[in-house]
Amino acid sequence: FGIDQVQAEYVAEIKLRNINKEYILKRVAETSALQDEIEDLEDTLAKPGRIRKIIITELEDVKKKYAVPRRTEIVYSHEMPEEPEEEPAEDYPVHLFLSREGYFKKITPQSLRMSGEQKFKEGDSLRQYFEATNNSELLLFTDKYQVYKTRASEFGETKASALGDYLPAKLGMDAGESVIWLCLPGDYSGSVVFFFENGRAARVALSAYATVSNRRKLTGAYCDKFPLVCAVQLTEDTELALETNEPRALLVHTSLLAPKTTRSTQGVQVMNIKPKYRLERVLNAAECGIVNAARYRTRSIPAAGAVLKPEDSEEKQLELL
Repeated sequence: FGIDQVQAEYVAEIKLRNINKEYILKRVAETSALQDEIEDLEDTLAKPGRIRKIIITELEDVKKKYAVPRRTEIVYSHEMPEEPEEEPAEDYPVHLFLSREGYFKKITPQSLRMSGEQKFKEGDSLRQYFEATNNSELLLFTDKYQVYKTRASEFGETKASALGDYLPAKLGMDAGESVIWLCLPGDYSGSVVFFFENGRAARVALSAYATVSNRRKLTGAYCDKFPLVCAVQLTEDTELALETNEPRALLVHTSLLAPKTTRSTQGVQVMNIKPKYRLERVLNAAECGIVNAARYRTRSIPAAGAVLKPEDSEEKQLELL
């Protein structure tokens, strides 16, 4: 059968009124339920006895659901056995040698006087040498952007004729990891400057490597974004000479580099280097052999430096790494 427009609109209006009425009744019922729930919660908060009862009920439910016998004992502080204090190792002067392939030797002055010629594996050579003490703390930086913390006292004394301890094995390093630099932090009051191939330098406060616990390995020891050229330990500000393979040189004072507390900081651009060249070495400015120092010196960074003249490129440099 058919209905006209007026009849259709009337039927639709009746249906709409019923829907609206049903919706309103549902909302009223929900409001009433919420009011009852609020009143019940307020009553619970006002009665500590009800709160305790709820807690007891919930704990009993947990006990029934997850009942497992205790696997450990509760040990109270007064029952703890007293651990004997670790006696500090005897402190005395030592000479420390690190080879380029990661061999480490600790030699006493007396032993060194008897035989001063150092033995290395074929193809290996000396990387770093220190005069220290047996209790000196050591920071060993690796090519995997990690640093291993240890003490000279943890290594046995050896002779110049021996190869020494192989550090990757001694310190349990990761597969393929090699030591690239050794630092003696002392009281952690100085800083370390990391120089990268693109001319950037990151100065990190040594305090960033200090730890309260006896952690042997720290990750993120330095920035992993650029290839590392070398690292320089500073106890006070000094002037350094940067040389590229162009060859170009720049004399820069470390006071222009602000120390950071973040070990993995990317640092700042110190030397502007053309894309096809790279930073090759960092030298002590006082011993690098440069005669015309004013030609290469800068008072602000970044700077391009100057092309190295023949009279300034004599092999008198003392490499810091």
